[in-house]
Amino acid sequence: MRLHTKLMLLIFILMISIGAIFEVTFKNILESNLKKEIGSKALSVAQSIANMPEIEKAFHTENPALIIQPIAESIRKQVGAEFIVIGNRDEIRYSHPNPKRLGQKMVGGDNGRAFKGESVISESTGTLGPSLRGKAPIFSQGEVIGVVSVGYLQTDIEKEISKIQKKIFAATFLILVGGILAALLISLNIKKALFGLEPKEIAWMYQEKHAILESIHEGIIAIDTDGRITVVNETAHEILQVPNEILLRGKRIEEVLENTNLLEVVGTGQAEYDKEIMINGEVFLANRIPIFNKRGDVIGAVASLRNKSELAHLLQELSHIKSYAEGLRAQTHEYSNRLYTLLGLIQLGSYKEAIDFISKEVDVAQGFIQFLMKEIPDPIIAGFILGKVSLASELKVDFTIDRESSFKDIPDDINRDALVTIIGNLVNNAFEAVRENGKEDKMVLLFLTDLGKELIIEVEDNGRGIDHESSDQIFKAGFTTKNKSSNAGIGLSLVQKAINQLGGYITYSSNAGEGTVFTVAIPKMQGEVNDGET
Repeated sequence: MRLHTKLMLLIFILMISIGAIFEVTFKNILESNLKKEIGSKALSVAQSIANMPEIEKAFHTENPALIIQPIAESIRKQVGAEFIVIGNRDEIRYSHPNPKRLGQKMVGGDNGRAFKGESVISESTGTLGPSLRGKAPIFSQGEVIGVVSVGYLQTDIEKEISKIQKKIFAATFLILVGGILAALLISLNIKKALFGLEPKEIAWMYQEKHAILESIHEGIIAIDTDGRITVVNETAHEILQVPNEILLRGKRIEEVLENTNLLEVVGTGQAEYDKEIMINGEVFLANRIPIFNKRGDVIGAVASLRNKSELAHLLQELSHIKSYAEGLRAQTHEYSNRLYTLLGLIQLGSYKEAIDFISKEVDVAQGFIQFLMKEIPDPIIAGFILGKVSLASELKVDFTIDRESSFKDIPDDINRDALVTIIGNLVNNAFEAVRENGKEDKMVLLFLTDLGKELIIEVEDNGRGIDHESSDQIFKAGFTTKNKSSNAGIGLSLVQKAINQLGGYITYSSNAGEGTVFTVAIPKMQGEVNDGET
C-alpha cells in the first residue's frame, strides 16, 4: 500500500473514531446534564407547591382534592411537567393528570425519604411509565402531612436527547467529511513534498546518499538559509580536524569554519569555483554552489573542499610522465639518426668506418651507463637522468653529468618522486634557458653528491640569467620570464614545494647574460630543518 493511501486510510479511521467517541461522550454528558436540569426543575416546582399556604389549608378540609387538583393542573401546564401528584401520609392522591385516579394510592414506592422531611430527586415507574421525579414534603405545624411529586417521563427526556443527538450527528458527519477532504489534501501535499517517493525509497536514497558522500575524497559541507550545517561527510571532519563523534549538523557554519563565503552564496545565488581557502594551515580549493528548490528559490548552499597539494601531486605525476615520454621520443629519434648513418656507411662500402662508428657508440653508451649504475645506483633517478641526456641530444644541448657526482647514499625514507621533481624541473628550466640565450654553445651541467649529512643537487647553465627585479618572484606559481604557455610558471614552484616537503632549501646565483646556478640541499635525516635561505 502506498504512503498517501495509508495516510488517507489512517486519518479516515482516526476521524471516524474521534467522531464516534465524541458522539457517545457528548450524548452521555448531555443526558446526564439534561436529567440533572430536569430533576432540579421538578424538585424546585415540587418545593414551591409544598410551600403554598393554599395546599396546606386544603389538607385540613373535608375534600382536599377539590382545591388541590385545579391548582396542581394549572401549574403542571405552566411548567410542562408530565404529572404533578399530591398525596397525604397514606399516599392517597389529591391531584393527578387523570382525574379518575384521584383518591387512589400513589405508586412508585419512592416517598419514604419525603415523608422523613427530605426533598429528593428520584427515578421510578408509576402509572404513566418510567419518570424522573422531584419530591418535596408538605409541612403543617412542623409535621409532614403529605408529599408533592412533580415528574417528567423518561420517554420525553429521551425524545429531547434524540433531537439534540440528530444535530450532533449532522455536525459530526460534516466534521468527518471535512476530515476526509483534509486527509486527501494532506496526503497529496506530503506526496508532492516527497516527490512521489515511498518511505522505503527515501530510506534507500538516504543510505545511497550517505555512501556516496563517504566515498568522495573531497570534503562536503552544506548549509540552509540560516547558515546551519545540514550535511557534512567524514572527509570534511578530517579536513576540519573534528572527530566524527562530535555532531556538526545543526551548528552555524561560522562556529565551525570561518571565511567560507557560503552565506554570501546563499545571498547572491551565484556559484563560485576553485577559490582558495586556508584551513588549519593548509590550502584547499573550494567550490561553492547554491541549492535551489523547484520555484527557483535559494534554500541553501554546498561547498566541496579539496587539498591543493593533491592537485600539485597530480601535476608532478603528469610532469614526470611527460619527461619520460620526451626522453623516449628523443632516444628513438637519436637512435634513428644513428641507424641511418650506419646504413649509409654500409651502402657506401665503408665497412671499416661502420665498425668504428658502432664501436665508438657502444663505448660511449656503455661508459656512461656504467658510470650511472656505479655512482647513481637508484634506478628511478638514473633512468630519469638517462632520459634527459637523450632529450638534450635532440635539443642540441650539451648536457653533462659531472663525473665527480655520487648519489649512492640516499635514505629509504626520502621520496624519490620528490627528488625527480626537483632534478627534472631544474634541468628542464636550464634547457629552456640555454635555448633562448642565442649562443652556439648551449651547456647544462648537473652535479649530484651525497657527501656529508645532506644530499646536494646543483644545476648550472649558461643561459641569459635572472634579472634582479624577478629574483623575489621566481618561486611563485604562475610567474615566468619566458613566453606564456599552459605550463609556464609551474616548474620552480613545484621544486620549492618538493624541497619544503623534504625539509631542504634552495639557493641560486645568477649573472645577467652569463647563466645561473641552482643549488639544493636536502637533509638525509628527515625531520631536521636546515637553516639555509631560499
